[in-house]
Amino acid sequence: MTLIQVCVLGSFSFALCKVLMLLLRRPHGIDLDGPNRGNWLTGNLTSLFEGGVDYCVHIAEKYGGAVRLHGPLGETVYVSDPRALYHMVVKDQHIFDEPKHFIMSNKLAFGEGLISTVGEQHRRQRKLLNPVFSTSNMRRLLCILHPISDRLTSTLASKLPTDGSHKEIDVLPWLSRCALDGVCQGILGYPSNTLSAAENDPYAEALRKIGPLIGKLMKVRPIAAIIMQYCSPYWSRKILDLVTVPWLPTQFMADVREMRRILQTMDSASRKVFLEKKTTMEAEEMPDSIDTTCRDSNAMTSMMDIMLKANAVSSNAERLTDAELLGQMNVMVFAGLDTTTSALARCIYLLAQHSDAQARLRNEIRNATKILEDGDMSSVELPYDVLMNLPFLDGVVKETLRLYPSLPVMGRVTSKATTLPLAFPTRSRSGGYTSAVAIPEGTLTIISILAANRHKGMWGADANEWRPERWLSSLLAVPSQVQEADCSLHGEDVVSTLRSGPVLGVKDSVRFPGVYSNMMTFLGGSRSCIGFKFAEMELKQVLATLVLRLHFSLPTERNAHGHVKEIEWKLKAFHIPVVKPPAGDGLTPQVPLNVRLVKKDDFIW
Repeated sequence: MTLIQVCVLGSFSFALCKVLMLLLRRPHGIDLDGPNRGNWLTGNLTSLFEGGVDYCVHIAEKYGGAVRLHGPLGETVYVSDPRALYHMVVKDQHIFDEPKHFIMSNKLAFGEGLISTVGEQHRRQRKLLNPVFSTSNMRRLLCILHPISDRLTSTLASKLPTDGSHKEIDVLPWLSRCALDGVCQGILGYPSNTLSAAENDPYAEALRKIGPLIGKLMKVRPIAAIIMQYCSPYWSRKILDLVTVPWLPTQFMADVREMRRILQTMDSASRKVFLEKKTTMEAEEMPDSIDTTCRDSNAMTSMMDIMLKANAVSSNAERLTDAELLGQMNVMVFAGLDTTTSALARCIYLLAQHSDAQARLRNEIRNATKILEDGDMSSVELPYDVLMNLPFLDGVVKETLRLYPSLPVMGRVTSKATTLPLAFPTRSRSGGYTSAVAIPEGTLTIISILAANRHKGMWGADANEWRPERWLSSLLAVPSQVQEADCSLHGEDVVSTLRSGPVLGVKDSVRFPGVYSNMMTFLGGSRSCIGFKFAEMELKQVLATLVLRLHFSLPTERNAHGHVKEIEWKLKAFHIPVVKPPAGDGLTPQVPLNVRLVKKDDFIW
């Protein structure tokens, strides 16, 4: 089959599918209000990204916790209501499947990891991996992050004037290198050392590029899923060879070719690391019966070591294959890189905006380390329990993750017709209000993590404001690791008996079903982010080390045309920081900030 024939067949199939879906769905319109349809072909779904954070929050505030949108294949439901989300991700999660193109494209890119498996295979993987990400294991892995955060801080400090004046530095690439070193060393036990090396090795460079490329190629996912579903592996490779030939000159094809090269680089390097670790483990003398506490052994220096040990002591029925273990490696590194970079950049940017909060945080860290003002502040190596329970640091991280989740939306498709109950009545087509919405089979439903985390009915009238201190007055300011209570029926929270009084994100015994502090940032249920404890620990360690030695503020220097750099965050697959025109091009990811060494006055708030 020639390239032209493939294109014609694909176009015809899409058009036919479009017509059939519209004919099938239009007579059964979803009884929800929503914004105008927009483009006759693509609908208004793209407005979620074009309008950014403000639009995503605005439509939920205007229409309610369930909003009718329009996509290329029909009506879509945009959900931020806590009870509806509980049914979607916990109680009725078997009805709300992740889209096939999401699962299959993830399998194509990363192998058989958690984000590319479903059903019994996913359950088996999750059962093995849950104990791997235990608090005790995080406590042992924290020491891996100490030298990485120290190296980042020292690298930035070495670029600054010694007289105490500031210098404008784009901190984004350095935060990205730090996050990369953290996930490579902490998860894989692979010393990428990108903060020290003049040039990255091919594997590290591939990891840094894959996130932005996935954002560019999101529209290819459905096509990739169709090819994988209807073609054998042999013909799938043949089609890929055809569409990635170098003589196709478009930038889109160049991006596809680059993505293929990056995935091949990642696969080759991760296989090498995996085989080395597996060979090392098998070469060790192990007793006939190994207690399950080996998962928490001090001798293990990465999540991969812990996972391999845990898999070795599992029963044959529960044990993961090499392909599945390799898939977990790829997924964990990818999931932890761009999300952590985005969260770190946002935290530093917000602290630069709010100098009082930055000073308060710095003072808290100094007090915890018991360092005098004229003492040595070259390193922050707080014990795990101290670091994780610094109240204001905890508030800064939680408030940033609440307002700016790294993944703003997630998709689900209904496997059969169902009805979603709502905690807050939402607007219907007729202009009235409804407390439940009927959803047909095959409907795309969007989990709006952004809108859920800013729900004024749950978080208060100031839900759109960045106020870390809100967590200090809440009894959820206790250690994060005890905030993972399961949801009972109808989204009601079984609040710990250790707490009494108001709890953030809970109203009339209703809460969001998220695994982290009653917010949806890391989702909930069996498909929640399994690595959120490691991500939170890395964020806190890096922030504590940076803020103790360095002061950050927004750019003030004017360019030749008199313009000052102003940072805005574009909503793509992730939040992308750019400099607004005319001072910047509005496209290149960057976070330029004024940075200087800390002075005594910087601890006063």
